[in-house]
Amino acid sequence: MESFSLILAIVVITALAFDFTNGFHDTANAMATTISTGALKPKVAVAMSATLNLVGAFLSVEVANTISKGLVDESGIRPEVIFAALVGAILWNLVTWLVGLPSSSSHALMGGLIGATIASAGTGAVHGDVLVTKVLLPAVAAPVVAGVAALLATRFSYALSRNSDGKAADKGFRVGQIASAGLVSLAHGTNDAQKTMGIITLALIAGGSIAPDSDPPTWVILSAGLAIAMGTYIGGWRIIRTMGKGLTDLRPQQGFAAQTSAAAVILASSHIGFSLSTTHAVSGSVMGAGLGRKGGVVRWSTATRMFVAWGLTLPAAALVGALAESVTDLGDWGTALVAVFLVASSTAIWLLSRRQVVDASNVNEFEEPAGVVTAAIAAVTPPPSVALSEGLTATIPSPPVTPAPVATPDPATPAPPPAAAV
Repeated sequence: MESFSLILAIVVITALAFDFTNGFHDTANAMATTISTGALKPKVAVAMSATLNLVGAFLSVEVANTISKGLVDESGIRPEVIFAALVGAILWNLVTWLVGLPSSSSHALMGGLIGATIASAGTGAVHGDVLVTKVLLPAVAAPVVAGVAALLATRFSYALSRNSDGKAADKGFRVGQIASAGLVSLAHGTNDAQKTMGIITLALIAGGSIAPDSDPPTWVILSAGLAIAMGTYIGGWRIIRTMGKGLTDLRPQQGFAAQTSAAAVILASSHIGFSLSTTHAVSGSVMGAGLGRKGGVVRWSTATRMFVAWGLTLPAAALVGALAESVTDLGDWGTALVAVFLVASSTAIWLLSRRQVVDASNVNEFEEPAGVVTAAIAAVTPPPSVALSEGLTATIPSPPVTPAPVATPDPATPAPPPAAAV
């Protein structure tokens, strides 16, 4: 076992706390569509996702190496810098969870690390080429690629089930959706759990506990996998509600297409070491699936708030990380002050969340009202077709317009005299 100092132990515990928040913050990525379409009960869904997140943590270390070896200059990093980075990431995760926005835990972590590193060692300690090629470009490309793939997959799914029995098709796609949700959970473990592994490995290198360029030790892989699995089982119900009900109305065919497309993008990114945001990939696929169904729409008011959160994640977490590093640089009492601030802020956010509780019992009892753009698109979009059991299709008719009532004369009332001719 590596030798530990007090600050290194604090960093490891804080990193695992971030991994826990990552778990419940990103549960929606794997299970929101499965829960919203009724393919799985909420508690069963999060238990399945937690198990597969743990398994996925053992499948690869490529993304962990991107964090620990590629993003910043590990030779000039102190454990206090990593602690400050984690403070920025945790607080951003908790704030966006409170308001139900599916932002990127990955970008929060990297933003905090970049901000704290710049505050400690200057801009030269950040490897800009790695930041651009393995973080920023995937952040832009992932939702677009996943969205286009989901749109095409949705149209293919509806074409495939056009002549089948409607109920049988829904049942079949729900089964497929469960399998694809499991694949997303597995992919999430291979990508997001590794980011915490990379941070802890970087802290161990910075503290002199392991040699530079080392891969994550086995105990780091296991602890990171357990932390993200526990967070996933808790269930980030606020974000599940937004992802499952707030962006679009999903049917089993769409849920299957969205999750399969997202899983393919995430697994491919993990294989080549891209520190991909699973939130971006899944959100893009959900929007693509919403647009892929005839008559389906995306609630762009919700999507716009989400896009704003995405854009703010890196700079906001970097700013908090830089401020936290400035305080920890004052000495042990500065580190203690930052730790107290983190605990107090986290407690305050949790207390605020108790004012309106969202859990497994009411996660599907809400629907985001349509914005102006969404309502306008829906008004000019033809109604969707539904499959009938005889292989025919029917168009859902618009509701009939009730004519205005016509007044009828009372027979007891004498008719008025005719008008005199002029």
